[in-house]
Amino acid sequence: MLRVFNTLGRKLEVFEPVNPGRVAIYVCGPTVYDHTHLGHARTYVAFDVIKRYLKLLGYDVFHVQNITDIDDKIIRRAAEEGVSWRDVADAYTRDYLDALSKLNIRVDLHPRVTEHISEIIRFVQALIERGHAYVAPSGSVYFDVDSYEGYGELSGRLARELWGQEQEVVKEKKNPYDFALWKAAKPGEPWWESPWGPGRPGWHIECSAMSTLYLGEQFDIHGGGSDLIFPHHENERAQSESALGKRPWVKYWLHTGMLTVRGEKMSKSLGNIVSLKEAFSKWKPEVVRLWLATVHYRSVVDFSEEALHQAQRNYERLIAAAKTLRDLLRKGEYSFRLNEEGRSLLGKMDELRRGFYAAMDDDFNVSKAFSYVYELTSLVFSRIAEKPEGAVVLRAYALMEEFNRVLGVLDGLFAGGPPLPFEQLVELIVEVRRKLRLSRNYELADWIRAEMAKLGIKLYDRGEETAWQLA
Repeated sequence: MLRVFNTLGRKLEVFEPVNPGRVAIYVCGPTVYDHTHLGHARTYVAFDVIKRYLKLLGYDVFHVQNITDIDDKIIRRAAEEGVSWRDVADAYTRDYLDALSKLNIRVDLHPRVTEHISEIIRFVQALIERGHAYVAPSGSVYFDVDSYEGYGELSGRLARELWGQEQEVVKEKKNPYDFALWKAAKPGEPWWESPWGPGRPGWHIECSAMSTLYLGEQFDIHGGGSDLIFPHHENERAQSESALGKRPWVKYWLHTGMLTVRGEKMSKSLGNIVSLKEAFSKWKPEVVRLWLATVHYRSVVDFSEEALHQAQRNYERLIAAAKTLRDLLRKGEYSFRLNEEGRSLLGKMDELRRGFYAAMDDDFNVSKAFSYVYELTSLVFSRIAEKPEGAVVLRAYALMEEFNRVLGVLDGLFAGGPPLPFEQLVELIVEVRRKLRLSRNYELADWIRAEMAKLGIKLYDRGEETAWQLA
């Protein structure tokens, strides 16, 4: 039974989706004003692992991850570079999508803020009509935090003195902790028409509008880095439940631990930001993914050369084990008999599989789950490859492929299924057909020959013997 740690309430809860059999996930994506870095990748890989495991459990998963393509940071970057804000957003959107592709992350939908202005305006209008927002003299619209009971529950900041918001204008707000839903246009900045005059969306409203549009008024998982709990996710929750009149708007809030560099928070001021472009110049994307994918999503991840070197060794060991099994299957260099050792190995692999699922069911504890994957590789090298038996080799190959559906670093090796020995399979079919002919079951024997011909394999009967060749 899968249990997840819900940030709202700070406790483990049994996972039961809003709609049985289906899981809707929204993860806060990037503000595209700079290169995607390891801190971003930490969250994106973690939620890809979560998504993959949910799919392995049989859920139909829909994963939405937004792209914020209009924001103060984008406008400032454009001014610094002397280009349009669209050029900045487009350039770094490409960088982000390229990074996801290299990390083998597949997001089902990437909605962009500038393509959903009308939905955002409607969301703001609903808040005004329900008495949760007000229009200031400038034309900006603010959320009235005092109108929402329960503000601060997600972040644990229940006292008003802890509700300070990032703010540009204070005087026209009712309260200093109210936050902008719509920002009135400033000279030289991009703007869109609205019922309150020209302007652009505030930061928090975009996620409420787009997640609701694609996932419904109530959905299962909202994720992001722990740095987004306040104010971003706190504000999202307040405005969404106020506009929709639904509680809970999100059933489970999941947050990833931060990424540090040798114990220090990664930041521009410290000059220790590591872009994925830089990381990929030193390590394969699969190595970076494996490093991030094998740390519990709520743990702090510390970046160091040593950590990546260990991930490199782990990756090489996985590759070697998978190739060993693949080559054994391809060459047919194994016994078809199953002795006591083989039965013991099959039992051991069942234990590893149960351990893997038990770990992942415990709030996606992939670090513990990976210990069972690593133990499987040890079995391959120490016992399975020494005296290979067909059933054992095939089971180990299938189990490693199953584990990789979560890890996502060996997809190329498992594409197309197990490489069973072609010639041995044909000879086996020919032998089955020979026995059918000896028992005078000519109808079934003729059917096999006809079906083999469709596959490009011609059979020639010579008395009781049969030869074959590729057509």
